[in-house]
Amino acid sequence: MIDPYYLQQLAIGLSLGMTYALMAIGFTLIFGVLNVVNFAHGEVYTIGAFAGLVAITAFAPPFLAVLFLALAAGAAAGFSLERIAFRPFRRFTDEASLKSRAMRESTLLSSLAVSIVVREALEIVFGSEMQPLPFEYMINAPVQAGPVTLATGDLIIFGVAAAMLAGLQYMLKRTRIGLSIRAVSNNPLGARYVGINTDRTIVMTFVVGSTMGAAAGILVGLYYGAIFPAMGFIPGVKAFVAMVMGGLSSIPGAVISALILGVSESMATTFLASGWADMVAYGFLILTLVFFPSGLFGAGRERV
Repeated sequence: MIDPYYLQQLAIGLSLGMTYALMAIGFTLIFGVLNVVNFAHGEVYTIGAFAGLVAITAFAPPFLAVLFLALAAGAAAGFSLERIAFRPFRRFTDEASLKSRAMRESTLLSSLAVSIVVREALEIVFGSEMQPLPFEYMINAPVQAGPVTLATGDLIIFGVAAAMLAGLQYMLKRTRIGLSIRAVSNNPLGARYVGINTDRTIVMTFVVGSTMGAAAGILVGLYYGAIFPAMGFIPGVKAFVAMVMGGLSSIPGAVISALILGVSESMATTFLASGWADMVAYGFLILTLVFFPSGLFGAGRERV
């Protein structure tokens, strides 16, 4: 008979992995269409959480309204991020420019600069301390599932994330914008030559990825009951590790890798002090870079 404690840790790890998966998909989508890493994605996560706090403080709307307002804030953040940090470096659209190391390094540094500016702006506006969320909005009420005690947040996070992942798959396979994203990811110049508006497709990619990151931010904030301006840094690093493990441009790979990270971290607290659990992700990153340079699910498009 399995100890209920391990089952509880497994459930917590799955919900934690789902939050990493939502963020990792944003990294993966953007890398797929631009071949660059968006290091401001952690701040999108934070913006989603603070948008929820502002909505709750100002209007006290129901839970679903808070979630949708956070999604809208994430979409707006993604749109603005693309315009400010990425579009200025896409003035040249020839193949050499698109594949140049200078372009990738410039956008990487640009996104890093935006992340620092956003984080400092949030600290100026809200302060650097923890900002509590109202108790009635928190999603950490205990739920008894046989011998296992869970929190409502574990179930809500898993359900919302699963629904968003299913919606993403439907969009990518069944809708025009989803097919455009896949085309641009596969061959940007070829997509442009057949009439696809690549700029609009890239903007929609940022919007979709940022929406999922913002959802993760507000859900985690409501789960723990407090948020702060630097809260997106560690989850952003974990999501980046999941993307690398998954093969950089593989969405299923990023999701599976994120779940592996979440469950491993949760189980690690059984044997290690909780402060050491963060080392699990870095250990996975080192192992991936050494033994699987194209990622666990990579197709050999480019070495990590």
